[in-house]
Amino acid sequence: MRAAIIPIDDPADPRLAPYVQVRERDLVGRRGEFIAEGEVVLRVLLGGAARCRANSVLVAENRLSHLTQMLESLDADVPVYVASQAVMDAVVGFHIHRGMLAHGARPVDLGADSLLAGLPRRSLVLALFGIANHDNMGGIFRNAAAFGADAVLLDPTCCDPFYRKAIRVSVGATLKVPFARLAADEEVVGLLLRHRIEPLALTPVGAEPLSGLKRPDRTAILFGAEGPGLPPALIAAARTLAIPMAPGWDSLNVAAASAVVLHHLAAG
Repeated sequence: MRAAIIPIDDPADPRLAPYVQVRERDLVGRRGEFIAEGEVVLRVLLGGAARCRANSVLVAENRLSHLTQMLESLDADVPVYVASQAVMDAVVGFHIHRGMLAHGARPVDLGADSLLAGLPRRSLVLALFGIANHDNMGGIFRNAAAFGADAVLLDPTCCDPFYRKAIRVSVGATLKVPFARLAADEEVVGLLLRHRIEPLALTPVGAEPLSGLKRPDRTAILFGAEGPGLPPALIAAARTLAIPMAPGWDSLNVAAASAVVLHHLAAG
């Protein structure tokens, strides 16, 4: 194994500072860093599919042998800290039953305009507005990865896809699928049209049923938060789309709705 295996027996060891009191640190943000948790997420981060790299890994000693093959992909300058479960729990601040964490640096957000400019000729984009729930954010990114979306745009009110829970729910997809945050004054429909990407606003009052949609070569699906939905100005400016449902029902969880739409478009 190229990576250095470093035993740790003191919860106060300064080398573990990025892992101290994970939940409290999550609440105040990590200034360009993130914590990845669990084997599935670490496989994305360490396996070459992620857009970012690990700075270090922290593993419970009883899990090390299970992860040996995965850790072989690490560069020699990425330390693997190994501690007892008790030490690891003391550092993290709760019982970390998955027994593995990684600390990483997130990629630079180049902005929505630059992200869209680099997309292939046939592209599928998601644009999210007001998605403040980390479970929904993680679920949407997981669906985006599963059905081959090329990029995700986030308005300023969306929660952080690099929040630990969002990464975990996405099974690492937020580390893989490119995304950019829209500026507060950025007009998304005009931006998409300048890049020859057709915006489709998903809304219960959409003029077209999803079942009849033939996927444009370059398209963006606009999703709003559950309850308020998309801002009326966006609905008015875009072609509108609805998911047909049983009589008397017009609502799906936003992550579930994204799966339905993405599955349809992936097959189209």
